[in-house]
Amino acid sequence: MTSFIAETAGAVRRLMTRGAAAALLASVASTAALAQDGDTVKIGYAVSKSGPNAGGSDMTVTPNYQLWVEEVNAAGGLKLPDGSQKMIEVIEYDDRSSAEEVVRAVERLATQDEVDFILPPWGTGFNLAVAPLMAKFGYPHLAGAAVTDKAPDFVERWDTSFWFMGGSVDYVDALTEILVAQREAGTINDQIAMVSVADGFGIDLVKAARPAFEAAGFEVSYDKTFPPETSDFATILGEAGNAGADTFVAFSYPPHTFALTKQAKVAGFNPPVFYLGVGAAFPVYPGIAGGSVEGVMSLGGIDPNNELTMAYRSKHEEVVGRAPDLWGSILVYASLQMLAQSIERVGLDKAAVANELSTGSFSTVLGEETRLENNQLRAINWIGQWQDGNFVAVSADGGEGKAAVKLPKPGWE
Repeated sequence: MTSFIAETAGAVRRLMTRGAAAALLASVASTAALAQDGDTVKIGYAVSKSGPNAGGSDMTVTPNYQLWVEEVNAAGGLKLPDGSQKMIEVIEYDDRSSAEEVVRAVERLATQDEVDFILPPWGTGFNLAVAPLMAKFGYPHLAGAAVTDKAPDFVERWDTSFWFMGGSVDYVDALTEILVAQREAGTINDQIAMVSVADGFGIDLVKAARPAFEAAGFEVSYDKTFPPETSDFATILGEAGNAGADTFVAFSYPPHTFALTKQAKVAGFNPPVFYLGVGAAFPVYPGIAGGSVEGVMSLGGIDPNNELTMAYRSKHEEVVGRAPDLWGSILVYASLQMLAQSIERVGLDKAAVANELSTGSFSTVLGEETRLENNQLRAINWIGQWQDGNFVAVSADGGEGKAAVKLPKPGWE
C-alpha cells in the first residue's frame, strides 16, 4: 500500500494523523491495515502547496484540514449513526496554483481515488472552477475560502454547494457604512482610490464596490486593476497618492497585500483609511509590516471575548505550531465540524450529508447553534482593524461583539 509519509510535491500523500507526530509513525502499520479492510473514510483535497497561492492556502486552508483530521482521528475517528467510528484517510494533491490542475485533481479524486468526501481548494477562483465537478459527482462542496455575490445563484444551480465567506456586497456595505460615518465626522473626504487584482476575488469585490461607493456619495477618483503576478506597486501607489483621496482600498491577494504595505511605508503613503485585501488578517502581517499595523483595515476580524473562538485559536497554535489567520481560518474549521456532525447523524451517503448541512444546526467554534441560510453562512464578521496588536472585528459604532473603528490611521512607525 502507498506510504502514508509525504512524497514529493504534487504527488499523492496518504496521511493517517493520530495524536502527536511521534505517534503517527507508530500507527502507520495499523492504519494501513484498516485502510485495506475498508474501515477508513477517504477524504481528499487539492490545495496550493506551490505557486503564488501557496501562502494563502497554507495559512487558511491546509492547517485547518490537518488540525481537524488529527483531532478526529485522535478521538477514534469519525462517528457514524450506529455508534461505530472510522478513521480518516487523507489523499492530498498539490494544485500548483493552477486552475487547470485543481480541476484535474478533483476529477481524479472522484473517479480514480473514489474518495468519500472532497474538501475544497483555497481561493474564490479555484472554488468556482471546481464547483461544477463537485456537483456532477454529488460531493458536498464546503467553500470555506471563497467570496462571491453569486452564492444564491450557485446554490440554485448546485444544491450541494455551501458558501461560508459571504459575498462582496456584504463586505463592501460594511466598509461603506464605516466610511459614511467617518465622512460625516469630518475624518475623511469623499474621494476613494481603489485598486483590485484581476482575479475572481478582486473582480467580485470591485464590481460591488463601484456602485456602493457611488450610491453613498463617494467619488472613486482612482480605479486601477492589476494582473495577479504584479509585485511592483510604486507607480500605482504614486498615482493613488495624487488622486486626492483620503481612502485607499485594495482588493488584493496576500502577495499584493504584503507588497503594498512595504512599498506604501517606503513611499510614505499613509491615507486616513488604509484598507487591504487577503493577507492583512494573517498573523504574519505585523512582521511583514515591520510592526507598523495600527489602523490597517481588511476583511474579517475576531471577537477576542468569544470563548469558543479563542479556544480554537489556542488549539490551532498547540497542534499546528502557529496561529490561524484572523478571518477565514475559523470559517473553514467550522465547516469541517459541520461535516463531521452531519456524518455522525446521517452516515456517509453524500446526498444525505448535503441535506443535513442545509437543514441542521451545529455546535462549532463559531457558536453552539451554527446554521446555514440557503446553504450560506451569514453570521460572520465583515470588517476588521488592527487595534493595539489585535485584528478585531469592527463596525461604525461597535456593539454585538465588534469594536468601534478607530480612524484616521496613525502614521507608519
